[in-house]
Amino acid sequence: MEDPAAPGAGAQPTNGNGNGNGNGNGNGGKGKSAAPKSREAFRSQRRESEGSVDCPTLEFEYGDADAHAAELSELYSYTENPEFTTNRRCFEEDFKTQVQGKEWLELEEDAQKTYVMGLLDRLEVVSREQRLKVARAVLYLAQGTFGECDSEVDVLHWSRYNCFLLYQMGTFSTFLELLHMEIDNSQSCGSALRKPAVSIADSTELRVLLSVMYLMVENIRLEKETDPCGWRTARETFRTELSFSVHNEEPFALLLFSMVTKFCSGLAAHFPIKKVLLLLWKVVMFTLGGFEHLQALKIQKRAELGLPPLAEDSIQVVKSMRAASPPSYTLDLGESQLAPPPSKLRGRRGSRRQLLTKQDSLDIYNERDLFKTEEPATEEEEESAGDGERTLDGELDLLEQDPLVPPPPSQAPLSAERVTFPKGLPWAPKVRQKDIEHFLEISRNKFIGFTLGQDTDTLVGLPRPIHESVKTLKQHKYISIADVQIKNEEELEKCPMSLGEEVVPETPWEILYQGMLYSLPQFMIALLKILLAAAPTSKAKTDSINILADVLPEEMPITVLQSMKLGLDVNRHKEIIVKSISALLLLLLKHFKLNHIYQFEYVSQHLVFANCIPLILKFFNQNILSYITAKNSISVLDYPGCTIQDLPELTTESLEAGDNNQFCWRNLFSCINLLRLLNKLTKWKHSRTMMLVVFKSAPILKRALKVKQAMLQLYVLKLLKIQTKYLGRQWRKSNMKTMSAIYQKVRHRMNDDWAYGNDIDARPWDFQAEECTLRANIEAFNSRRYDKPQDSEFSPVDNCLQSVLGQRLDLPEDFHYSYELWLEREVFSQPICWEELLQNH
Repeated sequence: MEDPAAPGAGAQPTNGNGNGNGNGNGNGGKGKSAAPKSREAFRSQRRESEGSVDCPTLEFEYGDADAHAAELSELYSYTENPEFTTNRRCFEEDFKTQVQGKEWLELEEDAQKTYVMGLLDRLEVVSREQRLKVARAVLYLAQGTFGECDSEVDVLHWSRYNCFLLYQMGTFSTFLELLHMEIDNSQSCGSALRKPAVSIADSTELRVLLSVMYLMVENIRLEKETDPCGWRTARETFRTELSFSVHNEEPFALLLFSMVTKFCSGLAAHFPIKKVLLLLWKVVMFTLGGFEHLQALKIQKRAELGLPPLAEDSIQVVKSMRAASPPSYTLDLGESQLAPPPSKLRGRRGSRRQLLTKQDSLDIYNERDLFKTEEPATEEEEESAGDGERTLDGELDLLEQDPLVPPPPSQAPLSAERVTFPKGLPWAPKVRQKDIEHFLEISRNKFIGFTLGQDTDTLVGLPRPIHESVKTLKQHKYISIADVQIKNEEELEKCPMSLGEEVVPETPWEILYQGMLYSLPQFMIALLKILLAAAPTSKAKTDSINILADVLPEEMPITVLQSMKLGLDVNRHKEIIVKSISALLLLLLKHFKLNHIYQFEYVSQHLVFANCIPLILKFFNQNILSYITAKNSISVLDYPGCTIQDLPELTTESLEAGDNNQFCWRNLFSCINLLRLLNKLTKWKHSRTMMLVVFKSAPILKRALKVKQAMLQLYVLKLLKIQTKYLGRQWRKSNMKTMSAIYQKVRHRMNDDWAYGNDIDARPWDFQAEECTLRANIEAFNSRRYDKPQDSEFSPVDNCLQSVLGQRLDLPEDFHYSYELWLEREVFSQPICWEELLQNH
C-alpha cells in the first residue's frame, strides 16, 4: 500500500481526477484544453448527459432488515427450488408412518410435540442418508408446512408457529451437534477438494442444517404484539443461549466465524457461504441488537456516565430529510476553460445570471459517466479513470477493469423541481473539547502572547467578542462516550495500583469480543475476501475464492433460458452476500464502539490493514444507479409464493419482468451500509482520509450522488467533506453545488474550516505517528484487560510475620508420614548464610 504519509502524498494533494497539481483541469495547468466540438454535438451530448443523471426520489426506509418474507426468500437460491418438493415428500412419508388419518395442522399441540420428539429421536441414527431424510422433514416444518396452506400469509404464520415449537422441543441444540459433525467431516471436505468444480450437491447436508437454524433464528427474532407470553419467554431464552457460552462451548457466532475462515482458507470449498453469512448476520443482530436497540443502549450508557442526553437520533433525522437533486457531474474542468473572459462580461446587464445559467448547462454536459458506452471519453476522463483504476488495482489484486452492470436505460428528463430552502439546519452543531482549546490557543497567542495549555476557563486579557465566542462554543460542546472511555483508560494506565482492577461486565458484546480477539485479523480478512469476490466490479480469476458453490447446479444449463435464469441467480446470490457482510461489519463496529472505543479501533485497524477502504471505493466505481435499480430476481420463484402455487413455465419475458419496484431494496441497503462503514473508518483519522484522496475517491463518490435518496447522499457528502481540504482550491471552485449540498445536509462544526484547508491537523508528517500511537493504545488496552495472568502482579502482599505463619495450608494427606524426612532434607541439612541474607534484604 502506498503510504499516505509519504513525502509528496500530502504536500501535493490530488484533486480527485488523477492529477496532483490541484488545478482541476487534468492536464497539469499548461493551457491544454479539451478538443472543441460543434454546437450540434454539444447539444446532443448535453441531452444525453441530462437524461443519464435524472433519477426519481426513491421512497426507501432504512432499517435493520427488509420485510420478513423478503429476508426468508433470500435464504434460498433459485437452483434450490426443486428441494421444496423433496422436503415435503420426506415429511409426508415419515408423518404417515407415525400419525394415521390426520394432517399436521389438524393435530393438537401435545400431539405435535410428541411427533417432533419422535423426529429428533430418529435423527440419532448412524445412516447418513436416513438422517438427511429426517432433517428434511424438520426443514419442511420450519418452512411452514406449505402443502397444507392456501396463501403466503398462512405459510409465514405456520412457519413462525412451527419454529417456536421446534425450539421448545430442543431442536436447535440437536441441529447444532449435527452441524459440528458436518464441519468436522473430513470426507466431505476431501471430496470437494478433489472435484474440478464444486456444485450445490456437495453441500446438501450443510444447507439443510443451516436452513433450519436460519429459519428458527429469523422467525423467533421477529417480534409481534400478538405473540403469546410463552413465545416472548422463549425468545429471551434463545437470545441468552446464543449470546453466552453453553456447556463450556464458544458462542454460536464464533462457530460461524470459524466456518467463514475455513471456507476462505480453501479447506472447505463446499461450505454454503451465503447461508453461513446470512445466519451469522442474523445471530449478531439477534444477540447484540439492531439499530433501535443500539440507540437505546447509547442513551442508557450516557445516563450512566453522567453525560447530557442525545440531541437527536441520527436515523430519525435522516428520515425527515429530503433528497437533493444531483449536482453537476463535471469532471472538474477549470471554470477558466468554460467561462468567457471577464472583460467581455463588463457593462452587460444580466451577464452574471446568463453566465450562471450557461455554467449549469456546461456542468451537466461536461460530467460524463465513465461507464456510458454510447459516447467516447475525453482525454481527461481516460487519464483520470486510468489512474484511479491503477491505484485501486495496486491494492486489490483480484479486481477488474470493466463493469459488469449495464448502463441504465435512457429516461425522459423530468420537469425541473422548485428549489426550496430549509428553514433550519437538520443537525445540532457539535464542538469538541479539542476545538475549544485550539480556539483559545490561537486567541491567546494573538492578543496576549502566551498560552495556558488546556485551561478553557481563564479568559483574562481577551476581548469581549472572544468571551462570547467561547460561551457559544461551550453551549454546543459535545462529550462522547468514547471521550470518557479514553480518559478512563489513560487514568488506568497511569495509576494501576491505586485505581485497582477494572470490573468488566459479562455482556454479550464483551463475550463476543473476547472470543474474537485472537482470531480477529483472520475473520476480517476472510469477510473482505468474500466481499471482494461478490463485488459486481470483480471478475472471477483462478486465484480467487469460489463463492458460487451453493448456487451452481450439478448439470450446467444447456438452453438460453436456463442460462438466463442461472445468470440472474448468480447475480442475486452475490448481492445477498454483499448485503449480509456490509450489515454484519456495520453492526460489529457500532456495538464494539459503544462497548469500548478501543475495541472498535482494533476492528477498524484490521479492516484498514486488509484494504477495506480501496475495496469499498472499487465497489462504488461502477454505475451505482444501475446497481441500485438492478432486477436480479424472479418473483414467481421467490419463497413463500413458489410453494403454494403451480409454477408457470418460465419464458424470457417472465425472467426479464422482475418486480415493479423502482429500486432493489437489498442493493440500496448494501450501498448505505458500505458508505456508513467507510465513514466510521475515516472519521477523525487524517491518515485514512488521505487514503481517500490518494485513491481518487472524489469523482467516484460524486457519481453516487445521482441516486436521489437522502441517507445515501448524506454519507457521500460526509466523505466528500472530510477530504475537501486536500483537493485544492480549483476542485472546490468547480464543485460549488456539491459544497452547497454539504453545507445544507452535513452537521456543522463551529470552527471547522473544512472548505478552506487551513486545519492544523492536516499536516502530512503527522499521519504515520497518529496511526502508530493509536495502535500502541489499542495494544495496551488489550494487554491490560485480556492478557492478565491469574496472579496479578498488583495483588497485595502480606508482610506480617505472625499473619504469614498463622495461615492454614492445605497439605497432602500423606505428608505427616514423610514430615521428618522433609524437615531433615529441606531445613536442617541446608546451611543458612546469614551475611548473604542480610546483604540481599
